[in-house]
Order: sequence, then C-alpha cells, then structure tokens
Amino acid sequence: MQQALPEHQVHAWDEGRPSGQAQMAVVWAPPTALFQHEPRLTHVFNLGAGVDALLPLPGMPDDITLVRMEDGGMAVQMAEYVLHYLVRVSRDLDRYAELQAQACWRPLPDIDRDAWSVGVMGAGVMGARVAQACAALDYPVAVWSRSGRPVPGAQVYAADQLDQFLARTRVLVNVLPLTDQTQGILSQALFDQLLPDAYLINIARGAHLVESDLLASLQAGRLRGAALDVFAQEPLPAHHAFWHDRRIHVTPHVAGASLLSLSVQQIADKIQALGRGEAITGVVDRSRQY
Repeated sequence: MQQALPEHQVHAWDEGRPSGQAQMAVVWAPPTALFQHEPRLTHVFNLGAGVDALLPLPGMPDDITLVRMEDGGMAVQMAEYVLHYLVRVSRDLDRYAELQAQACWRPLPDIDRDAWSVGVMGAGVMGARVAQACAALDYPVAVWSRSGRPVPGAQVYAADQLDQFLARTRVLVNVLPLTDQTQGILSQALFDQLLPDAYLINIARGAHLVESDLLASLQAGRLRGAALDVFAQEPLPAHHAFWHDRRIHVTPHVAGASLLSLSVQQIADKIQALGRGEAITGVVDRSRQY
C-alpha cells in the first residue's frame, strides 16, 4: 500500500500505539478501538465486497464514508466457480465419475442447454460477471436484483418480479449482499418456486441460506444438489450434515478471494481520486446495507 501511495504515510495500525492522525483506514473486521483512537477518520475501505460485518459496527461514527471492494480479482474467480459447478451438473460429470469407478463405458444423453436455465440473484460487479460468463457458454441466463440493473446477455427481473424469475430458473446462483431483507432468503418457499430438479450455488453469505430447508428440499427431491462456499458457521463444524451429503459440494469460503495486488491498486486509485476532489464508486449506502 505504501508503494502504491508514495505521497501518503501508511502504517499498520496498532491499538497499543495509535497515531490519532489517520484520515483513512483499510480494514477487515476492525476492532471498535480503531474508531475510539482515530477520531480524524473520514473514510474506511473494506477489504471485501460484503460489508455486513461492519453494519452495524459499534463505535463507527455515522459520518464516516464506508467504501466496499468492488472487485479485487473476486469477480472472475466467482465466475469460474459457478461455471465449474454449472458445467459439472449440466454435463453429468459427477455421473461419469461414478461410471469410471465402475469401469463402465456408457455415454449419457447430450446436453440440452435450454433445460439448464441459470438465475443469478444480484446484479452488482460479481453478479454481472457471473451472469455474462454463463451466457457466454450459451446457457439461458436471467438476473434478479433490487435495482433491476441491465446486464448484457441476461434477461433482467426487478425486485417485484422474484416469482417470475424463480419460475424460469433451474440453476440458482446467489451473489446478493447480506441485508436485513436478504437474510434467510434461500428457504423452502423459494426452492419450491424453482423448476424441477433444480440446483443451488451459494457464493454470497451463509446467513442467506436456511440450512434445514436445503436439507429438506434435497430429501424431498425438490433440489438435485447444491454447491456451497459460505456457511452460517465458519469453519463448518466437522459433524455438520453438509459434509456427509453426496449431493452437496462444500468449499471453505474460497470462491472469490480479494487478490493483494488488485485490491491495493483499487483502494489506492480511490484514495488518489479523493485527493483530487473526485467522486469515487463503491460507496456504501448504509440504509441499504451495501
């Protein structure tokens, strides 16, 4: 960060030796002491796209501008992750792995892409990249978001069109921010509106998912399977049912990591823009929680 901002003084914050002069902070799950000892802070840059760990954060003044990471190399990784599981399920690659274990040479039916409609919940930087990656492989893609923001290559559904969005979706991908409105959105009521033999990919937050509802939907045959990268409790406890269900693929919150060089450059560019008196993107609307 110091190399990217040679005109600024950059320090690793130490609660035992606060500067008291910091104007901007780059954080991940900061202690409340940061705001007690650094009263001159005007901007806080979060090292992730989701800011649910910061809202609310006791001790953070309301007048501090909170800025989220808009990409930092995460979007392309999330697109890769979704494509991996989308292709895996739509091309029957898990079934071919089972056939290999049996030394069985048996071609399965060819893919019908129209039967594998993808629905992406969330149309921000991450959601848009995921949707466009799926569309590039000729899967039918739709995006649902509060804003109804257009995404090239995807059909767009606005906030009040969730039912219509779910009714045409077989592979559901969640990239929503975690807010009071979206917590627990991946529930039995939602799964019941998807196309038959549906598949869930959750790469947003564990609190979006009602875990017992997912297990019930799998047991009832309502869902075919799920790929989960995020969980209500992380690390996922060793005794958790998800580890032992063959229909569920578990990864340890790695779908999209903030890459160091790209994250540093994005934050540095925004700090320099602020120094020039320019507006920046990624500013969090606290009323929306993203």
